[in-house]
Amino acid sequence: MAEFGDIRINDELTLPAWEVSEAFVRASGPGGQNVNKVSTAVQLTWHVEASSLPPDVKARFAKLYANRITKDGRLMLEASEHRSQALNRESARKRLAEMILRASRRPKRRIKTKPTYGSVKRRIATKKRRGEIKSLRGSVDPTE
Repeated sequence: MAEFGDIRINDELTLPAWEVSEAFVRASGPGGQNVNKVSTAVQLTWHVEASSLPPDVKARFAKLYANRITKDGRLMLEASEHRSQALNRESARKRLAEMILRASRRPKRRIKTKPTYGSVKRRIATKKRRGEIKSLRGSVDPTE
């Protein structure tokens, strides 16, 4: 069984174990008597704003996962796909690490580009052609 200490995100980032709280609850679904007796599902809670992560990572995380964060700034993750408490715990921690890793990546800066001379000419020619087609749709004079 793996030891559940700090959550290592990458070489630079590690989430201390004390920032994450876990609660074990009974899982739903198949499992026979095991489901009724053993609390195998894990509910992982992490306070995003109070975290020791760098501010830019926290800001990106809050933006990426805004719909999953509660009003008081906590992220709730639930894992119940395994019948084992340890596997569910590992699964929830792995999911949290992947979410933080995604938020830690800085988005590429967009380099402004100018449309080419040819593309501007083609766009204007298309607009003129379209305008001509529409101008021919006018009402017909019955006297002619």
